[in-house]
Amino acid sequence: MNELKKDAYSYSRKKFEEYFLEKNQAKFRATQLFEALYRGRISEFTQINNIKKEIIGELEEEFTLPKLKMVIKNVASDGTTKFLFALKDGALIETVLMCHEYGYSVCVTSQVGCNMGCAFCASGTIKRIRNLEPSEMVLQVLEIDNYLRLEEKRVSHVVIMGIGEPFDNYENVVEFIKIINDARGLEIGARHITVSTCGIVPKIYEFAELDLQVNLAVSLHFANDQKRNEYMKINKKYNLESLISALKVYYAKTNRRITFEYILLKGINDSLDDAKELVNLVRDLNCYVNLIPYNETDGKFMRTDEKTRNQFFDYLIKNRINAIVRKEHGHDIDAACGQLRVKTMKENE
Repeated sequence: MNELKKDAYSYSRKKFEEYFLEKNQAKFRATQLFEALYRGRISEFTQINNIKKEIIGELEEEFTLPKLKMVIKNVASDGTTKFLFALKDGALIETVLMCHEYGYSVCVTSQVGCNMGCAFCASGTIKRIRNLEPSEMVLQVLEIDNYLRLEEKRVSHVVIMGIGEPFDNYENVVEFIKIINDARGLEIGARHITVSTCGIVPKIYEFAELDLQVNLAVSLHFANDQKRNEYMKINKKYNLESLISALKVYYAKTNRRITFEYILLKGINDSLDDAKELVNLVRDLNCYVNLIPYNETDGKFMRTDEKTRNQFFDYLIKNRINAIVRKEHGHDIDAACGQLRVKTMKENE
């Protein structure tokens, strides 16, 4: 019977309005239900006291209020907390809570596994099994927010940068963003939400057309096609020229600054020649470059040493490229995307 029911956390407020109108009910019921879900944090529909009992009965017949099962929780010395959750079908996903001066951010997973196959990424070592439903992303944020509530804190920022390629699950990710951004729900500001892509060009054009003020981050990592082809197979389909062209259109339509994620890999993409190529690639874009220390996984790739990293950073700054070196979070608990999941799956083989 449960398989026939719909998941309430996959419904935006607009979809609930459509649902109630189909039932010949006033659409303001959608706001009442949304507030109960995300402000009241109900676990059963019968806990709603401002909706008629007969309507509550219909909601119980048609919808479920699922939860994620926490399998592992690892807390790093800097307060970063990685959660390994089991979904209803037993699949494992990771969610990371990070503590910043400006608030608390959650790194959300969008797929079970990943088909992008980036050579340096633990997420891609296990192929995509399926996309996550909007509810399965919403519940990651809710679980972490409930955890923070115990200390009278709340999730303030969301980054969709966990396991999977968000633009490979485009429709569900967009619905997820609308749900968590809703002023009657979790009320996470659009400018506090960031979605990351490794470069699925058609979806960048599509994303530019949405009336959303969320941030776009591009996992770039290499500034020439030869290296990007070797380590990021997405580039063989959408090369750098097509990617940069799409990003120029995106900026022209949204006026939103673009973030480039650049993981520094020792001896591969961290030389001054690499820095020069990067400057030439992005100099005409309103962007900033986020230089990321690499979390070593299987020994095939090594992190850049501090001196080389600083030289790379200084070159960008001297050439008027806005750049930062990302502060590390959870380095002592395998906080890189997919590390804990892969480790746990191997242990359970």
